Amino acid sequence: MGIKEIKLSEIGDFKIGQAENKEAATGVTVIVAPQGAPVGLDIRGGGPASRESGLMDPLAAAEIVHGVVLGGGSAFGLDAAGGVMKYLSEHGIGFPVGDVVVPLVCQSDIFDLGIGRSDVYPDKEMGYQAAKNAFEIGDFGNYKDGDFGCGCGATVGKILGMERCTKTGVGSYAVQLGELKVGAIVCTNAIGDIYDYETGKRIAGIMSEDGKSMNDLSCEDILLSMAESPAATQNDTKPVTNTTIGIVITNASFNKTQLCKLAGMTHDGYARCIRPIHTSMDGDSIYAMSVGQVESTLDIVGTLANQVMCEAIRRTVK
Repeated sequence: MGIKEIKLSEIGDFKIGQAENKEAATGVTVIVAPQGAPVGLDIRGGGPASRESGLMDPLAAAEIVHGVVLGGGSAFGLDAAGGVMKYLSEHGIGFPVGDVVVPLVCQSDIFDLGIGRSDVYPDKEMGYQAAKNAFEIGDFGNYKDGDFGCGCGATVGKILGMERCTKTGVGSYAVQLGELKVGAIVCTNAIGDIYDYETGKRIAGIMSEDGKSMNDLSCEDILLSMAESPAATQNDTKPVTNTTIGIVITNASFNKTQLCKLAGMTHDGYARCIRPIHTSMDGDSIYAMSVGQVESTLDIVGTLANQVMCEAIRRTVK
């Protein structure tokens, strides 16, 4: 019984839609569970931009959510979830409360204000359009890896500023092992460099001053060298301008508490591919969603999720 690659759309009952403003270099990627789905969340960066994160707390009453938004625009872009809510509510998706339907939609954003335009970011209209695309465009919405949706403004290798960074995007990968299916979507937007998880080779990140090759020193090297001059650290690094955000989706049957653990295990994929990671200058976050009833263990799914996330990150570079 071997592992084989599958399409994201083969995992289970969920939809994906994207919308973006290419000129402003920002956008959103929306994952919708029409029937609602258990979702967990693990935030390990020091500067997240997020909405409704409390819903994923195991102590919170909500057992399911209806949508996860991965967006740009930092905290400004969090309005996009309102547009997703509007579309879902209009189509009867959510919890009936009196004469209205209230969808539960959470969101995490990257900081992409340093590329494209800093005065344009995802809003309710863009969120609404992404949700509409998820339902009304064939072939799994208009989802594409690369410079689309939340990946429009994604960059890496920013420890010395935007002039030395590398453009990345959004990436995805999914596999099947027996009946078990696991997939990941990630928007790689890190202060650090990106490494190939299979070879260990640095494949994206900080560029040389002339922009023609990778810098001799990695972001990790540069960060550690600042120990010799602590005062320079405040001047040279760019705080809270990053954040890698992603989601792992599986047909394994897990509750919200188990999915929070799964999200945490998937962060190991970040650590294998991004260095440095989970710093005070990032807001690194991973959601985990269950859209099926296949019996499996957290150890098995978490190990697969780790590998799938690594490949998804590599595809944001390739």
